[in-house]
Amino acid sequence: MAFVVLIGLVIAAVIAGGYLAGIYNQLVQVKVNVDKSWANIEVLEKQRYDEIPKLVKVCEGYMQYERGTLEKVIAARSSFLQAKGPGQMAQAGSEMAGALKNLFALAEAYPDLKANANFVQLQSRVSALESEIADRREFYNESVTINNARIQQFPYVFLAGTLSMTQRVMYKTAPAEKEPPEIKFAMPAA
Repeated sequence: MAFVVLIGLVIAAVIAGGYLAGIYNQLVQVKVNVDKSWANIEVLEKQRYDEIPKLVKVCEGYMQYERGTLEKVIAARSSFLQAKGPGQMAQAGSEMAGALKNLFALAEAYPDLKANANFVQLQSRVSALESEIADRREFYNESVTINNARIQQFPYVFLAGTLSMTQRVMYKTAPAEKEPPEIKFAMPAA
C-alpha cells in the first residue's frame, strides 16, 4: 500500500514538474519573441540610418536654401545613434521618420532633385525601409501585448514574478510623426 502511495506521489510530482516546465517554456517563448521582434526593427532602422548620409549628400547640392530640413534629418540620425533601449530608439526612429517625410515633401519643390536618379533610388529605398519598419513595429507591439498579458495571467504570474519578467513598453508613434508633412508645390509661371 505504501508503495502505491509512493508511486502516486512520484507521478504527481512528475506531472507538476512538467506543468511548471511548460509554463516556464511559454514565458521564455514570449520574452524571446519580444526581443526578436525588437531586433528586427533595429536591423531595418540601422539600414535606414546607413542610407541617410547618402540621401543628404544628394540633396545638399540642390537644396541650398533648405539647410534647416537637412539639419533636422542629420540631427534625427544622430539621436538614433545615441539612443539606448527600445523606448529611446523608438523615439529617435519616429523623429527620423518625421524628418524624412518633411525632406521628401520639400523635394517636390526641386524638379532637378526629383529627376536625379540617385535621389529617386535613395528615396525608394528609404520609403521601402519605412514600410518594412512599420510592419515590424506592428509585430513588435503584438509580441509585447502577448508578453504583457501572459505575465499577468494565472498561473503564469507566479513564475513570471520569480523570473523577474516585467511588462514591456509598446512602440508608440511620436506626435510629430502623426502630423502630415508640409508640402510646397512649385506653381508654373502663368
